[in-house]
Amino acid sequence: MMNSTLQSKPWYREPWPWFLISLPATAVIAGIATVWIAATSADGLVVGDYYKAGLAINQTRARDDAARALALTATLTNEAGGLTLALGGHLETYPAHLTLTLAHPTRQGMDQTLTLDHAGDGHYRVALPVLPSGKWHAQLTDSASRWRLSGVLHTPFSQPVVLTHGH
Repeated sequence: MMNSTLQSKPWYREPWPWFLISLPATAVIAGIATVWIAATSADGLVVGDYYKAGLAINQTRARDDAARALALTATLTNEAGGLTLALGGHLETYPAHLTLTLAHPTRQGMDQTLTLDHAGDGHYRVALPVLPSGKWHAQLTDSASRWRLSGVLHTPFSQPVVLTHGH
């Protein structure tokens, strides 16, 4: 007769129990991380008063129509760390200042508002702030907000961007 004694290892020395324990443990850790991210970061996409925001759409469309009637276009270029804008269209006089809003698509806290000064003959200039890489929505208005041009630019800003009236 053959007398062989099998000695089994304790359960904690086997790899399979640890593998099976690691699956739900990973899910618990991921859940805690998700709750922490949700609690510490603000949701910048939610509008507090959505009814007023909806009513403002009609005013925005009227400004787009005014830009269309004047056949306005603007070309933004990056020259020596400054932003140059060439405004074209049927304007009797060029405004002394224009407002350019650069809005980040998801982070409202990163939005920039720039005031461009008239440099003569439909050209405007302003110092270009440092912008993180990515996509930005650009909106150009006159000081009285009678018209609006819009477009999208990508940073780092190296190619000219054309802003037009709403589509």
